Amino acid sequence: MSDKIRKFKENVPGKYYVGEECIGCTLCSEIAPDNFKASLDEELAIGYDYVCKQPADAQEDELCAEAMNSCPANAIGKNEW
Repeated sequence: MSDKIRKFKENVPGKYYVGEECIGCTLCSEIAPDNFKASLDEELAIGYDYVCKQPADAQEDELCAEAMNSCPANAIGKNEW
């Protein structure tokens, strides 16, 4: 699981986040397009995804959890409060 200390600043606050381990494969934004969005770091010329919207219902939460479990870089984390 991603280190929450190294999460991208673009993540909206909440349950899920994407960290610097992201390799920019965009799998999460394919699985949960309402919750994850691709970005391009102009300085590094690499892409990465971030959480643009936290899940608003059980279906979105399931898709976010699926994205987290499918992430090949284990870059998606979940806050445990």
